[in-house]
This record gives sequence, structure tokens and C-alpha cells, in this order.
Amino acid sequence: MKFLVCISVVPDTTTKISFVDGDTKFNTDKVQWILNPYDEWYALVRAIELKEANGGSVTVINVGGADNEQVIRKALAIGADDAIRVDAEPGDPFYVASQIANAAKSGSYDVVMFGKETISYNGSNVGGMTAELLGLPFVSYASKLEMAASTATIEREIEGGKEIVEVNTPFVCSAAKGMAEARIPNMMGIMNAKKKPLNVVAPVSVSNHTTIVKYELPPAKSACKMINPDNMDELVQLLHNEAKVI
Repeated sequence: MKFLVCISVVPDTTTKISFVDGDTKFNTDKVQWILNPYDEWYALVRAIELKEANGGSVTVINVGGADNEQVIRKALAIGADDAIRVDAEPGDPFYVASQIANAAKSGSYDVVMFGKETISYNGSNVGGMTAELLGLPFVSYASKLEMAASTATIEREIEGGKEIVEVNTPFVCSAAKGMAEARIPNMMGIMNAKKKPLNVVAPVSVSNHTTIVKYELPPAKSACKMINPDNMDELVQLLHNEAKVI
């Protein structure tokens, strides 16, 4: 069983966000970059677990520059067998999906996995686009994934319950909470990661379908209001008219 896990490099969650060039670009100055947690904790770890149980291989792929290689090596330290870096700055979702799909076509992968979204954009677009470009079935927001030969049984959380589907390989899926538990690379994994193949490939020529016009920060949070517990009428009025939660 061959797994291809698509990983993104994103700003650390403690990063103070700001923008430059008239609020059209993210300010990368002094940013700490990390492996996208949803890709790492859910998609990558579950692929490794299935490889350990059933045999096969796990390849990770990233679209980005050479600066991403340190983060890619973390994925190798966790347990991926090899890595592909498409040597291009990631553009819009269609551009990234096109690069992944092009690389995947030559690899004969059984399962292509994504985290449910990136913590930087929360778009959840690339997985579905990649599946369409590959002409493969797509199952989104999978919380459980089991393999029996070439058939996968996938559980998804839906409104009011759960949905269980079966799909034959090859297929694409995005992984959500419940898929796996995070793994911390051990010293042996970190040392072995330095020896594992990291193949750099040229991007295909694809145009972005969208462009960023402007970024805006959300409104600053207002100060906390303290209400006397005896003043229930004021509390109800604020919850109804200001917070709009009742």
C-alpha cells in the first residue's frame, strides 16, 4: 500500500500576524514555521500506522521553497519513508493541487491524504481539487480510516451523527480529529530522517485562478464586562442585544 501525504508549512500558532505591501502579503519577518498540525497529527500519523500494520510506504509531498526542507525532515523523522518537494512558491489552491496531482500521477499511489485544512487559511480546498485533477473519489473530514486489502472503510462526523462509507483504492481523503494521535519524533527517527530521500522536482506550468486583493485582521476583542450576579436583567439584555447569543 502506497500512501502520499500532502503537507503544508504554516506559521506557528503563537505568531503575531501582520501584513505588508498595502495589506496584500503576509509579513514573514521573524516567523517560526511549523508542519501544519492537521497534516501531521491526523493524515501523516494515520498513514504511518496503516503502513506499520499492513506494509507499504509513506511519501510526503510539499509545494514550497528550499526553506521548507527543515520542516519536511520532521515528517521523515515521524516515520515517512521519503519526501517530494515541488520547487515552487505555493500559489492559490488550484495551483497547489495541480502540482500535487502532477507528482502523484507518476507515483501510482493507493491513498492520497491531506489534513482537513491548513491553520493559516482554513480553506479546505486543495484535497477536493487534487482528487478531481486525478479523477479519483474524494472523502472529506474522515475521522477514522481502516484498510482491508484494497478497500477502505471511512467514518465521518456529520450533523447529528456519523457516516460510514467504503471506497476502493486509489482514492483521496482529508483527515480530521479522531483519525490518529500525535507522535513525537524520537532521536533515532531524527537521525534517520537525515538519510532519507528528499526529491526536489520542477513545477508544472499552471496559472493561479485567484489572487489576494487584501488581508484584514479581525476586530480587536472588547474588554470583558463584569455583571453583578444580582442584575439578571442586564445580563439578559447584553446577551440578547450585544452578544446576540440568545
